[in-house]
Amino acid sequence: MAKLDDRLKDAITRLPVKEKDKLLFRLVAKDDKLIRKLEFELLEGGNTRDDRAQDLRADILKYLSKTGEGYLTPGILLMELRHWNARIVEHVQATKDKEGEVALPLFLLNEALRRHRDMVLHFPEHRSTTLAEYLIKRIQALMPKTKKLHEDLQWESRKHINELLEHIWTIPRPAKLAEQVGLPKRWE
Repeated sequence: MAKLDDRLKDAITRLPVKEKDKLLFRLVAKDDKLIRKLEFELLEGGNTRDDRAQDLRADILKYLSKTGEGYLTPGILLMELRHWNARIVEHVQATKDKEGEVALPLFLLNEALRRHRDMVLHFPEHRSTTLAEYLIKRIQALMPKTKKLHEDLQWESRKHINELLEHIWTIPRPAKLAEQVGLPKRWE
């Protein structure tokens, strides 16, 4: 990002309020992340973080592919996981939800593996390599973040991490990768 020259800053400061507002609106309209953050902070007063997280959970439950859908493959499941993870990241960036930064991805991954563990097992191991790598990287990223949460939230998150580890260790390809990177079978 370019640094503003001090003379330009002074000139902008001297602009009439109407001109400043016009410029501000044009600049804000170009940044979707900033728009979401301002909506949360200014329109909702920053009080809807938990409601937004609950809505996201409900959407995941409703729209994540259901068990038995014939077209589903490990690759398509991975695309869905990436889509939902992007939605979670948007939520966290807009609301600064530290709890949701850990709880929502764990909810997503556990729900996906509850629904689709058998589908992943059905495919040859080489077809689930990319999905397995994604799962391992996500759990490796979530474990340190869990340690930074309040101890009550840590306990809850550890329970969900252990559920995810249980899923991972029962599917051959992710289990092999977990062993290679030294993931525990149970996280205490």
